[in-house]
Amino acid sequence: MKLTEEHALLRKTVHTFIDREINPHVEQWEEAECFPAHELFPKLGRQGLLGVNKPVEFGGMDLDFSYAMVVAEALGRCHCGGVPLAIGVQTDMCTPVLARYGSDQLKREFLAPSISGEMVGCIGVSEPDAGSDVAGIRTAARKDGDDYIVSGTKMWITNGMQADWMCCLANTGDGPPHRNKSLIVVPLSGPGVERQKIRKLGMWSSDTAQIFLDDVRVPQSHRIGEEGMGFFLQMLQFQEERLWGAANAVGAFDMVLKDTIEYTRTRRAFGKAILDNQWVHYKLAGLMTEVEALRHLVYGAVEQMLDGTNVTKLASMAKLKAGLLSRELADTCLQFWGGMGYSWESKVSRALRDGRLASIGAGPDEIMMGIICKLEGILPSRSKE
Repeated sequence: MKLTEEHALLRKTVHTFIDREINPHVEQWEEAECFPAHELFPKLGRQGLLGVNKPVEFGGMDLDFSYAMVVAEALGRCHCGGVPLAIGVQTDMCTPVLARYGSDQLKREFLAPSISGEMVGCIGVSEPDAGSDVAGIRTAARKDGDDYIVSGTKMWITNGMQADWMCCLANTGDGPPHRNKSLIVVPLSGPGVERQKIRKLGMWSSDTAQIFLDDVRVPQSHRIGEEGMGFFLQMLQFQEERLWGAANAVGAFDMVLKDTIEYTRTRRAFGKAILDNQWVHYKLAGLMTEVEALRHLVYGAVEQMLDGTNVTKLASMAKLKAGLLSRELADTCLQFWGGMGYSWESKVSRALRDGRLASIGAGPDEIMMGIICKLEGILPSRSKE
């Protein structure tokens, strides 16, 4: 993936926006365990940052996916992980299949206001008894005339307390579990919807909810794509979500390393700067190398995606590497900060808490390893039967 002057200008726009509209408020939002999405998203929308690779006719820029990844990486400049995650859900997790497979009416009603920031979206896949096992979800949408009646519970829903609509994966038939599901746009303001906030170890500024759907009536015209294709479409959507997560992690890693170098350069012990210890600067050099390797893995996957190649393996590798490196990098850097790093208010402490989600959300490390093994044909023999 070759970065052009246009990519650089877009990155600068994101950085300027963050410095002006996000970072000055992060401490307040972290304390409140929520940021005002309905205030921030319209500002992002006016900058065009919620629809970089979405169709022009619905308010997007119609740029290619590489520009979306530049935005994801640039969002790593934020002083927390929660706000970038919420933005990523809006841009690259609940809207990709809507933009690609939704009807024009559905796009006008939900995609266009999501690109402008007037509406906040969320993705509803995980459930209390079905997280990694997507095929095992229980939420069902039964037909009643021209409507679906949707019932079930969705769990770990980012933006869930503020979202206006959900891209909801639900069982719409009795067939095989990979062919009986559909993605349905479910408005969350009507009767039958209840929300309960979930408190988390990290990502505090991003609100997370358990959402209960009790006989929620939705027009069948709210289905995205053909009935029964929901599992397949969500797997496609996962690829963009996983690449977004890896790209965003790269940007966040850059900031943690920068802050750590600055701190260890000024912090002195035994007559010299912490950074002057060979163990410290060698470890930081190694971590920089790991981050650069991840960056190029992401860029390579994006380039292949733009060429029309299936990037399931590379996206899974990037997601896996981002999760593993998140723990190693944050923990190592925190050690170099000493007691200051262990304090709740430090940036590196927040990076450790926020980054832990990278090995869980959008498919845990173990699922990524399983995908890679399956695609490489190295599963145990009993798994091939």
